[in-house]
Parts: sequence; structure tokens; C-alpha cells
Amino acid sequence: MKELVTVEEWKEVLEKSKDKPILLLKHSTTCPISTHAYNRFEAYETDMPKYWLKVRESRPVSNEIESDLGVTHQSPQAFILNKGEQVWNASHTVIMESEINRGLEAANLK
Repeated sequence: MKELVTVEEWKEVLEKSKDKPILLLKHSTTCPISTHAYNRFEAYETDMPKYWLKVRESRPVSNEIESDLGVTHQSPQAFILNKGEQVWNASHTVIMESEINRGLEAANLK
């Protein structure tokens, strides 16, 4: 799992998602709900690349993700990216293995 800290890294990940699905997590380091979501996201076993960012520490990246994906910011917030777009997102306590799997199935990626 790789942390995104620059807008340029985010743009590269978005571009990579055109070739292969990617999981992304926006994480708040000050929120206990986000910590639980982070732990579940990190434990999720997959061959897909996984990326994450700290929303407070990397605010420009978080803002760019919101703008590029057209999804209102929440924290924590998880995304499945495919073909340069978000095909699923969830926030807070919904970020768990069963829901990620449901998102992958709905996007025909599993």
C-alpha cells in the first residue's frame, strides 16, 4: 500500500487506473472511525494496487481527488478506480471487505 503525498502522484495513479483497477483510501489521522477504516482497508487482500492519503496532511491531493472524481469529500472515504473513473465509493463504517467486494462485483471487476 503506497501513500500519496503529491498531486502529481495522484495524477499518475488516476492514469494507471485506465489500465488496471485500483483501490484508494482517503484517511483522517485524527478520527477514530477513519483509523478503523484504514485498518480494514490495509488488511483487505487483493492483487489490485492500493493507495492511501492523509487528508489533512495532503489537503491539495484530497481536493484534487474530489475535483477529478466529482465526488464530495468525506473522510474516511474509499474508492475503486477503473478506466480513469471512480466506479464505487464508500465512507465511514461502510469501508469493509464485504462492501469492497460488493463494489467490485457491481463494477464487474470480480
